[in-house]
Amino acid sequence: MPNTKKIKPEIFLKAKKFGFSDKQLAEILNTTEDKIKKYREENNIFPVYKTVDTCAAEFEANTPYHYSTYEKYNEVTSSDKEKIIILGGGPNRIGQGIEFDYCCVRCVKALREEGYEVIMINCNPETVSTDYDITDKLYFEPLTVEDVMNIVRYEKNVKGIIVSFGGQTPLKLSKELEKNGLKILGTSSEDIDVAEDRKKFGKLLDKLKIPKPDYGTALDLKEAKKIANKIGYPVLVRPSYVLGGRAMQIVYNDEQLTEFFFEAAKLSGKHPVLIDKFLEEAREIDVDAIGDGKDVYIGGIMQHIEEAGIHSGDSTSILPPISLSNKNLKEIKDYTKKLARALNVKGLLNIQYAIKDNVVYVIEANPRASRTVPFVSKTTGVQLATIAAKVIAGKELKDFKLKKFDDIEYIGIKESVFPFQKFPKVKMFLGPEMRSTGEVMGIGSTFGEAMLKAQTSTGNPLPIEGKIFVSLNNNDKKPKSLKIVKQFAELGFGIIGTIGTAKYLNENGIEAEPVFKVLEGRPNVVDRIKNGDIKLVINTPLGKESRYDEYSIGWAAVQQKIPFITTLSAAESVVQGIQNLKSGKKDVKSLQEYYTK
Repeated sequence: MPNTKKIKPEIFLKAKKFGFSDKQLAEILNTTEDKIKKYREENNIFPVYKTVDTCAAEFEANTPYHYSTYEKYNEVTSSDKEKIIILGGGPNRIGQGIEFDYCCVRCVKALREEGYEVIMINCNPETVSTDYDITDKLYFEPLTVEDVMNIVRYEKNVKGIIVSFGGQTPLKLSKELEKNGLKILGTSSEDIDVAEDRKKFGKLLDKLKIPKPDYGTALDLKEAKKIANKIGYPVLVRPSYVLGGRAMQIVYNDEQLTEFFFEAAKLSGKHPVLIDKFLEEAREIDVDAIGDGKDVYIGGIMQHIEEAGIHSGDSTSILPPISLSNKNLKEIKDYTKKLARALNVKGLLNIQYAIKDNVVYVIEANPRASRTVPFVSKTTGVQLATIAAKVIAGKELKDFKLKKFDDIEYIGIKESVFPFQKFPKVKMFLGPEMRSTGEVMGIGSTFGEAMLKAQTSTGNPLPIEGKIFVSLNNNDKKPKSLKIVKQFAELGFGIIGTIGTAKYLNENGIEAEPVFKVLEGRPNVVDRIKNGDIKLVINTPLGKESRYDEYSIGWAAVQQKIPFITTLSAAESVVQGIQNLKSGKKDVKSLQEYYTK
């Protein structure tokens, strides 16, 4: 290792006390992380763990938690009981949210029921999994291979570690942890890699004869352009191993590809950038399942209201799906079971599908917890994370009596909550990169009732009278949009549209009042929104850019707290919600009452 002979162990120890990681030191010294680790081991440079007394020394604490420091005395003791370590979700950001924390907490409780001592490693103070009363032992540490392996040094009788409940952050560590001798419980790191590696996953889909969109992987821009032109625009460009669709974009030409490639490549690091054929106007489907190595249980199949191209975390999801053909539903179930068995899934599996021209395509598969697991579990009453944790610990699916999700006699809808009120400069039009910061759900005996409850829960209740503003891009001026706007008119709403949209609606028999765009004159659409004339906005932008007029309309709607809709499919759903609201038919029941049906 370069320069280490000249650097005394005392200097290394001082660097560690100052908080430098092995990775940072390797970069500074132009060497590898493994060599830094070896040097530390040879010179016995390890952290010790201090204890935070949760009972303030009044009496012995049963649930203390621990943090590392490079000092002399270690305060952690390890019992002889068999242990399982769980890696939490790490720092929360958009795309890595509280849904994974829910899964971690369920996992902890399930494993404790199975008789294991459970150790949680996580560094986020704003989560339930880092509440010291939840787990047997909590280490408040960063989610890195170095920190995990330092903890394992002090813990006896560790059966293994679970990386699949905290989302993408811990999943990325699986290979390195296994290389360092720590057993990954559940789906193996090799199978996780098959699902994450686009080439390997593509070969698996071909072997299983499961349709997929055309795809390619590229490490440089020249290769990316070649692949995109071979596949044909539009394409979806995304980095490998990222959270919440970060930097993911739909691109329509070489110029846009060049613009987005560099950010994607920067985030991918040594991993290739993924390039997929984008299926325009396809319906997207989400599936959560559990595998035990032999059997597969499908917990829920969710239909997205928005077309493909909107991040699944931002989409409105319906469970069970209400408009899938029996043929497509059967194919989705068959493909899910084939993939779960081929990937040797032990625990949770999430698969995203797209349906276009009656063909079911697999977009991606993630052998881990997903952000929809809590929604599926609360809708169906089957605790997926709990069952998956017990399967990972050694139980089989046949040990549980599991009901089928499509036997439920009601509909659950997951609706996203966005932070636009607090972040005025954020683009409000949805795309492949996740923007939502929360979610709500509604349950009802009909789709309209469930949609009404979900929309009301977002804080933007649906109107029952007044005027709606409609602005359609040229691609959306088609029979579907006419049908939707006509339904609003039949419900008693007045229609206001931009000059082009109003002309289109009037020519097709729907009375619409024209209004100026922002730069065309006064009073314009923003003035009408601010004056309270408009109670709902339907604005479908064209292309990736949020132009000035679109931004002004969206921000005015957010300020006035009126529903702001950017896709025709969402507008269609809102119509049904308003129909239900005007009919006065709605029931309020507890989840338990729904489960007994």
